[in-house]
Amino acid sequence: MKKAQAKNARIKRKYLQWLETAKGMTPATADQVAAAISAFEKSTNGKDFAAFHIEQPQKFQRDLKAAINARTGKPLAKSTIRSRLMAVKSFFKWLADQQGYKSRISHSDCEYFNVTANDRRIATAERKQNVPSVEQIHHVIAAAPYETAIQKRDRAVIAFTFLTGMRDAAIASLPLGKVSPERREVFQDAREVKTKNAKTMTTYFFPVGGDAEEIVVEWVHFLRAELLFADTDPLFPKTQTGLNEEGVFAPIGLTRDYWSDAAGIRRIFRERFEAVGLPYANPHSVRKTLMQLAFRKQLDPEALKAWSQNLGHEDLATSLNSYGKVTDWRTSEIMDRLAEEGEPGTPDVPPEVLDWLKRQTRR
Repeated sequence: MKKAQAKNARIKRKYLQWLETAKGMTPATADQVAAAISAFEKSTNGKDFAAFHIEQPQKFQRDLKAAINARTGKPLAKSTIRSRLMAVKSFFKWLADQQGYKSRISHSDCEYFNVTANDRRIATAERKQNVPSVEQIHHVIAAAPYETAIQKRDRAVIAFTFLTGMRDAAIASLPLGKVSPERREVFQDAREVKTKNAKTMTTYFFPVGGDAEEIVVEWVHFLRAELLFADTDPLFPKTQTGLNEEGVFAPIGLTRDYWSDAAGIRRIFRERFEAVGLPYANPHSVRKTLMQLAFRKQLDPEALKAWSQNLGHEDLATSLNSYGKVTDWRTSEIMDRLAEEGEPGTPDVPPEVLDWLKRQTRR
């Protein structure tokens, strides 16, 4: 068994190196793949991958369905089960072309990792996400306290996310020197900022109105003038903890350290939304709010394309498909308005959008 485990470890290492170097997979995603393969190995009691049998993926599925999520104490979600099965399936499809394995594993054998059609539909069904309205975000910002440095930071985080539409991982890793309030822009340098697909881009402030831009300008000034932050310091630093005036271990200020991930930003969003009685809306949902704002502004084709590019999308269809879904409350408003108007007229929709919709219906 130890010999099989050593052999498995070598081929897994080769596969993960291939994923990262040839396929460009991020280390974090590769770690998830490695975890799925390790779970399969555990299901087979560490048998040699070359000793593959169709009963193994079937048992693996049963084991996954019986597994319990350590964080929630509930069975694994069908989407989680499917993603782990697909990760192992891709691994075996790769193995089927490798010396020493291709005589033992066929590509058709890998299909046994597929879930049922019903489970696939459940796993891939779109989950309704809470998308805040423009007015709700303005309300959250206006209600946020800003007496202490921590409170100023938390309010500025929400205002900056709304103003730029940046992803939370990028915001958490953004240096102060990459923000230029005077030019109303942010330089997302992928060498320093954790952008999606390591893409370098310049993001310009969205015209969201309200106090968001003023709050961000004030925050940048506070960092430079009051805390004496340099260009290389984080725009949104971590919280410093220690003994407060009552001798209790608690948050007492800000450090000069970057957040290691975006969990701190998501926590701020949760706390600030719940503080005003609104359901939690995660930072990423703000990108959808910005697309709703674009629709409200009835932008011409060139402006809509610029808006989409400012979200980091090369293809306008990405903005429309992934972020442009009309929310339920807005659908209700539109349907009520149409009912009051009576006979429909010619829709006031940019020609570029109409052309795109026509192409979709022909598919």
